[in-house]
Amino acid sequence: MTMIKTYNHDLWDHGISQGYSVNGTIYISGQFSHDSNGEFIGAGNIEEQTKQTLENLDRVLAEFGVTKSNLAYVEIYLTNAEEHGAQVIPMFKEYMGNHRPAGSLLGVTFLASAEQLVEISAVAHTD
Repeated sequence: MTMIKTYNHDLWDHGISQGYSVNGTIYISGQFSHDSNGEFIGAGNIEEQTKQTLENLDRVLAEFGVTKSNLAYVEIYLTNAEEHGAQVIPMFKEYMGNHRPAGSLLGVTFLASAEQLVEISAVAHTD
Protein backbone atom coordinates (compact mmCIF):
# COMPACT_ATOMS: atom_id res chain seq x y z
CA MET A 1 0.00 0.00 0.00
CA THR A 2 1.41 3.41 -0.99
CA MET A 3 1.52 5.93 1.87
CA ILE A 4 1.33 9.57 0.73
CA LYS A 5 1.32 12.76 2.82
CA THR A 6 1.68 16.37 1.68
CA TYR A 7 2.34 19.64 3.50
CA ASN A 8 1.27 23.06 2.27
CA HIS A 9 1.11 26.39 4.06
CA ASP A 10 -1.42 29.10 3.30
CA LEU A 11 1.06 31.81 2.30
CA TRP A 12 0.82 31.30 -1.47
CA ASP A 13 -0.12 28.64 -3.97
CA HIS A 14 2.35 27.95 -6.77
CA GLY A 15 0.77 24.63 -7.70
CA ILE A 16 3.26 22.55 -5.69
CA SER A 17 3.46 21.22 -2.14
CA GLN A 18 6.11 22.41 0.32
CA GLY A 19 6.71 18.76 1.10
CA TYR A 20 5.52 15.47 -0.38
CA SER A 21 6.13 12.14 1.29
CA VAL A 22 5.62 8.77 -0.36
CA ASN A 23 6.48 5.53 1.44
CA GLY A 24 8.84 7.24 3.87
CA THR A 25 10.74 9.43 1.40
CA ILE A 26 10.09 13.17 1.77
CA TYR A 27 10.65 15.50 -1.18
CA ILE A 28 10.99 19.11 -0.03
CA SER A 29 10.38 21.95 -2.47
CA GLY A 30 12.83 24.82 -2.71
CA GLN A 31 12.64 26.96 0.42
CA PHE A 32 13.17 30.72 0.41
CA SER A 33 13.75 33.36 3.08
CA HIS A 34 10.15 34.26 3.87
CA ASP A 35 8.94 34.13 7.46
CA SER A 36 5.77 32.35 8.61
CA ASN A 37 3.72 35.44 7.67
CA GLY A 38 5.06 35.45 4.12
CA GLU A 39 7.30 38.49 4.69
CA PHE A 40 10.63 38.48 2.85
CA ILE A 41 13.63 38.40 5.22
CA GLY A 42 17.17 39.64 4.52
CA ALA A 43 17.06 41.87 1.45
CA GLY A 44 20.59 41.91 0.01
CA ASN A 45 21.97 39.86 2.94
CA ILE A 46 22.97 36.29 2.09
CA GLU A 47 23.51 35.30 5.73
CA GLU A 48 20.06 36.46 6.89
CA GLN A 49 18.44 34.82 3.87
CA THR A 50 20.28 31.55 4.47
CA LYS A 51 19.35 31.50 8.17
CA GLN A 52 15.65 32.03 7.37
CA THR A 53 15.73 29.49 4.55
CA LEU A 54 17.19 26.84 6.88
CA GLU A 55 14.51 27.66 9.47
CA ASN A 56 11.90 27.11 6.76
CA LEU A 57 13.50 23.78 5.88
CA ASP A 58 13.22 22.81 9.56
CA ARG A 59 9.54 23.82 9.53
CA VAL A 60 8.77 21.50 6.62
CA LEU A 61 10.71 18.63 8.19
CA ALA A 62 8.78 19.10 11.45
CA GLU A 63 5.48 18.76 9.58
CA PHE A 64 6.57 15.21 8.73
CA GLY A 65 7.77 14.47 12.27
CA VAL A 66 11.48 14.42 11.39
CA THR A 67 14.54 16.67 11.80
CA LYS A 68 17.58 17.67 9.78
CA SER A 69 19.22 14.37 10.80
CA ASN A 70 16.76 12.72 8.39
CA LEU A 71 18.05 14.68 5.40
CA ALA A 72 19.48 12.39 2.71
CA TYR A 73 20.16 14.94 -0.05
CA VAL A 74 20.28 18.74 -0.12
CA GLU A 75 20.53 21.15 -3.05
CA ILE A 76 21.57 24.74 -2.43
CA TYR A 77 20.99 27.22 -5.24
CA LEU A 78 22.84 30.55 -5.17
CA THR A 79 22.44 33.45 -7.59
CA ASN A 80 26.08 34.37 -6.93
CA ALA A 81 27.77 31.10 -5.99
CA GLU A 82 31.29 32.45 -6.35
CA GLU A 83 30.74 35.29 -3.88
CA HIS A 84 28.20 33.71 -1.50
CA GLY A 85 29.42 30.12 -1.38
CA ALA A 86 32.13 31.02 1.13
CA GLN A 87 29.44 32.40 3.48
CA VAL A 88 26.75 29.78 2.95
CA ILE A 89 28.85 26.60 3.20
CA PRO A 90 30.05 27.25 6.79
CA MET A 91 26.49 28.18 7.82
CA PHE A 92 25.19 24.95 6.28
CA LYS A 93 27.90 22.88 8.00
CA GLU A 94 27.03 24.47 11.35
CA TYR A 95 23.32 23.84 10.73
CA MET A 96 23.97 20.15 9.92
CA GLY A 97 26.32 19.46 12.84
CA ASN A 98 27.84 15.97 12.49
CA HIS A 99 25.23 14.77 9.98
CA ARG A 100 26.48 14.78 6.39
CA PRO A 101 23.81 14.23 3.72
CA ALA A 102 24.67 14.04 0.03
CA GLY A 103 24.20 17.31 -1.80
CA SER A 104 25.01 19.88 -4.43
CA LEU A 105 25.65 23.61 -4.54
CA LEU A 106 24.52 25.17 -7.79
CA GLY A 107 25.04 28.62 -9.22
CA VAL A 108 21.93 29.89 -11.01
CA THR A 109 21.05 32.99 -12.98
CA PHE A 110 17.90 33.78 -11.01
CA LEU A 111 15.37 32.33 -8.56
CA ALA A 112 11.59 32.70 -8.36
CA SER A 113 11.82 36.08 -6.59
CA ALA A 114 14.21 38.76 -7.84
CA GLU A 115 15.43 39.61 -4.32
CA GLN A 116 16.11 35.97 -3.44
CA LEU A 117 19.81 35.04 -3.25
CA VAL A 118 19.46 31.45 -1.97
CA GLU A 119 17.05 28.52 -2.29
CA ILE A 120 17.34 25.12 -0.63
CA SER A 121 15.52 21.93 -1.64
CA ALA A 122 15.99 18.48 -0.12
CA VAL A 123 15.10 14.81 0.11
CA ALA A 124 14.65 13.26 3.55
CA HIS A 125 13.46 9.95 5.01
CA THR A 126 11.17 9.08 7.87
CA ASP A 127 13.03 6.03 9.21
